[in-house]
Amino acid sequence: MKNTAMQSPTSWAFLRRLQFLESSQWFQGLVIFIIVLSALMIGAKTYDIPPMAEQALWVLDWAVTVFFLIELCLRFAVCENKKRFFFDGWNVFDTLVVMGSLVPLENADAVLVGRLLRVFRVLRLVSVVPELRFLINSLLKAIPRMGYIALLMFIIFYIYAAIGSLMFQNINPVLWDDVSISMLTLFRIATFEDWTDVMYETMAVYPISWLYYLTFIFLTAFVFLNMMVGTILEVMSAEQNSKDVAQAHKEREDMADKIAVMKTQLDVIESLLKNKR
Repeated sequence: MKNTAMQSPTSWAFLRRLQFLESSQWFQGLVIFIIVLSALMIGAKTYDIPPMAEQALWVLDWAVTVFFLIELCLRFAVCENKKRFFFDGWNVFDTLVVMGSLVPLENADAVLVGRLLRVFRVLRLVSVVPELRFLINSLLKAIPRMGYIALLMFIIFYIYAAIGSLMFQNINPVLWDDVSISMLTLFRIATFEDWTDVMYETMAVYPISWLYYLTFIFLTAFVFLNMMVGTILEVMSAEQNSKDVAQAHKEREDMADKIAVMKTQLDVIESLLKNKR
């Protein structure tokens, strides 16, 4: 607020109008509509379309790019602390996507790069919708904890792969020749991709080998998967609680500011009444 306090009343009023425009519900809806339109345009370009429709898509593509550029400039203009605008990862992501969309597609060497960067414009939907941002932020914060679960899963995969390679290599070398191939086979089993065929093949030689598969599936598909889900839910719950606490703190600060303003006004009125006496 220090920067805005030094501005002229006209520029301050203009900035307030821009802030109202940028935060308005209809403008956010328009941004979401343009992002969805951009996604549909990207999908349409993968089909064989008439030259006239292709030309229309080219014009619409640049219109969408200009709109995104204007929207990004508007967000930068209404930001009170412009030095910290790029401290927000979502602002950096949006800037990179918009700048990448400015790559001209007429240059043959840049056609593929430009089209790939335009595909990422669909991800701007995540940065625009607060609920999606909340989910992505929670997922990113859960990754360190999920990493330890993934490490434990790798250890279990490795142990079972080594056992499988030692026991079943002579039965089917294509599936159990070494540890690395055995781990791929176990990944197939963990995804339930025709895993019963693999099990029945080894059961013909080792009838009790069903125990090997069932224990592996129990650990990977039930225990570790639920641990992953539980970790994500725990982080999301903690994020929601911190968000609620921050909102409550902000509301208390706003209430304290209003009370301070009211107290100042009462003091002024009281001083005016004393002067009249």
